[in-house]
Amino acid sequence: MNTQSDLDWLPESGVQIRKAGVQFDAVRLDGDRGRQIADLLARMTGGDPGPIIETASGRRCVYFLVPPGSTAHLAWPEGVTRMTCGPDKEWFIPVPALDDMTWPLFWRYRPTAPDRFVHTLLLRAVTLHSEE
Repeated sequence: MNTQSDLDWLPESGVQIRKAGVQFDAVRLDGDRGRQIADLLARMTGGDPGPIIETASGRRCVYFLVPPGSTAHLAWPEGVTRMTCGPDKEWFIPVPALDDMTWPLFWRYRPTAPDRFVHTLLLRAVTLHSEE
C-alpha cells in the first residue's frame, strides 16, 4: 500500500464506525480463538492474511474484514458472528486509524491494498477445522 489515502475507508485519526456491506463485511470471533485463527491465516498467506482488527478489552473481539456479501449462504460454526447488512439486520464495524492511538482497538494485521481482504472461504475452512 502506498499511502493511507489509498484506503478511503480508513479514518485519518481515532476510530470510526463503518457500515457492513459497503466497503466490506466482517466475521467476528471472540477471545483466544480469534487471535489464534488470525495468526494461522497469517502463516498460511505469507504474512498477509488481509485486514484484521483486534480489541484488547472486553470479549477481546477479532474482526476479519472480508469482501461485502461474501459470507452469505455459508454455514459458519458456533461462536462466529457474521457482520453484514440485510433487510432485517445492520451491523457496524469499528475501524481504527493506521497510525494513531486507538487503544483498545488496533490492527492485528494491517490492510495492504484497497482490494485486499481476508479470503472468506479460507477463513471459513480454518474456523470449521478449529472446531474439531
